[in-house]
Order: sequence, then structure tokens, then C-alpha cells
Amino acid sequence: MSLAPSKVSAAKEKMGENGIKSLITVFTVAGMVLIVLGWRGSESTWLYTTPSSIRGAATGLVVLALYLFVVSNRPSAIKRFIRHPQLSGVLVWAVAHLLLNGDSRSLLLFGGMGLWAILEILLINRRDPAPAKPSAPGLISEMITVAITLAVAALIVWAHPWLAGVPAIASF
Repeated sequence: MSLAPSKVSAAKEKMGENGIKSLITVFTVAGMVLIVLGWRGSESTWLYTTPSSIRGAATGLVVLALYLFVVSNRPSAIKRFIRHPQLSGVLVWAVAHLLLNGDSRSLLLFGGMGLWAILEILLINRRDPAPAKPSAPGLISEMITVAITLAVAALIVWAHPWLAGVPAIASF
């Protein structure tokens, strides 16, 4: 969308805000399904192995990435410091997965998504002026955001074996 803002504007005028959001949702879900099927169905070679002591830190990075995803749709004090929480979350998520997975298909998938997030951040920053810093919400709002993040993390731990074919946490 950052590469063709005029086309996005024209589509919004033709389909309306909800129409374009629905279309983007359909393409996003279809894209995620294709990514999972492609990743699971591809051959892979081990390129590197990281020490097992890094697993805890990498898991923490995944939770941080999930927090950034949740924050992108909720008020949070962190938005005063991070302009693009969702794209930053993709980048953190990709780095965490690169620390956990040293095979060629993971390097291609997670490395590609991390590079895409960086490129998208740069394109948006070039296209749009920096918005005013939002005000910080109250403590209750931040606690709700953390609770949502932990619920999403639990759901992902539960679904990860089905989605990726491997448990998100080794003991599960």
C-alpha cells in the first residue's frame, strides 16, 4: 500500500473504507494460509544452530512482538516512542524466530518478513509526516492491553503445533 497510495485512495473512494478493509482482511488471511502451507510443504536445510540458552530471550521477544501487535489497535504509552508498533512487532517477531530457527525456509520466511517491515516503515516515514504524540492512557488501559497480549500468547502457544507443525514451547 505504501508503494501505490493513489491506487489505494481510488479503491477507498470506489469501495468505501469498510469495503477496502474487508478486501485487505481477505487477502491477509489468504496470504497467511498460503505462507503456512508453503512453509510446511517446503524442503529445508539447516544453516545454523543457536545455543539453547537463547530460547528464553527469544520467547520474550515473541511476547514483546505480540504486545506491539495488540498496542497497534489500542491506546498505549508506548505509542509515544514507537511510531509503527505493528510493523515493529513484525520485525521483533521475525528476529525472535530467526534466533529460534536456523533452517533455510525459516531464514527465507522470517528474514523476508523482517526486511519487509523495515522497508514498509521507511516508506511510510518518507510518505507521511510524523503524527503528534498521543497522550498516555491510564494504568487500567495498559493492564488490559497486557492481559489481551497474554491471552493472545496463550492462544498461539496452543495453536502453534497445528499451524507450524512444532510446539511454540518445547515442553508442550
